[in-house]
Amino acid sequence: MNPHAKLITSASLLLGTTITISSNHWVMAWTGLEINTLAIIPLISKSHHPRAIEAAIKYFLVQAAASALILFSSTINAWHTGQWDITQMTHSTSCLLLTTAIAMKLGLVPFHFWFPEALQGSPLTTALLLSTAMKFPPTTIMLLTSNSLDPALLTTMAIASTALGGWMGLNQTQTRKILAFSSISHLGWMTIIIAYSPKLALLAFYLYVTMTTAVFLTLNTTKTLNLSAAMTSWAKAPMLNAMLMLTLLSLAGLPPLTGFLPKWLILQELTKQEMTPTGTIIAILSLLGLFFYLRLAYHSTITLPPNSANYMKRWHINKPTTPSIAILTSLSILLLPLSPMILTTI
Repeated sequence: MNPHAKLITSASLLLGTTITISSNHWVMAWTGLEINTLAIIPLISKSHHPRAIEAAIKYFLVQAAASALILFSSTINAWHTGQWDITQMTHSTSCLLLTTAIAMKLGLVPFHFWFPEALQGSPLTTALLLSTAMKFPPTTIMLLTSNSLDPALLTTMAIASTALGGWMGLNQTQTRKILAFSSISHLGWMTIIIAYSPKLALLAFYLYVTMTTAVFLTLNTTKTLNLSAAMTSWAKAPMLNAMLMLTLLSLAGLPPLTGFLPKWLILQELTKQEMTPTGTIIAILSLLGLFFYLRLAYHSTITLPPNSANYMKRWHINKPTTPSIAILTSLSILLLPLSPMILTTI
């Protein structure tokens, strides 16, 4: 990709995200979302492969429809209340349309169909952006309007997302699709708590971004696009693969790793809100995700590649591991002891 084009798209991504998260007016937030959408499309389609073009078109159509719904809902709200302020969303129809639009933007069930396809058609670095940075502006809008959204609708979508993210990820062999369904499942955890504790939802989002970024960067370093490639990646970077296993287990939410912290706090908050059955259901559904994380970890660290006569030896990676992977992996594994300090701020 042309360096100038890459600079323009990167600057536009930063600009669009900054405009959306810092705006109080609906039109400015919509403008930032549109800039973001237009900036990421060249990054999705830069390989000129038919699958990449298909992913870019699907992404554009869904995001354009969601942006139109956001503008429509804010216009209806302004028509009835005279308010364009994001936090003053009070009209019931507007709130319903906004919830639908945000669910489309984030890839929540039942508007999740585009997300695995868009990730599968993108390079790993672009898939990382789609899974993390592109979810930040809609998450910010959902946080600002969390008082106006319907908790019952959010809970239903959250449980459906956790269930479908776990079920659909079970039979996947492509790492990008596995991480796409992982993202849908994690967004379910975030959505279920956002109406009751927005700070906790934001903490869950930040930790999800940290762990997912570590996994994507590791897979990009070892060029692992599917499970069969994961089986031969141990010979390339043994220590990196060992850390990948721990990061995947953290993403699954196993103690004593970082990923256990948001799930623990969310279940505690749901119990305080007298939603113990809901917490039990979402905790059981997260076991589905644990299975495919374990399978990916098993393929990348425990299985040995076939050593037949026509097998070409995979040499170690010559380039050193970047400091960003080391820092993110450490954060993804070791943050649980900080939970008392985090509890005082929530």
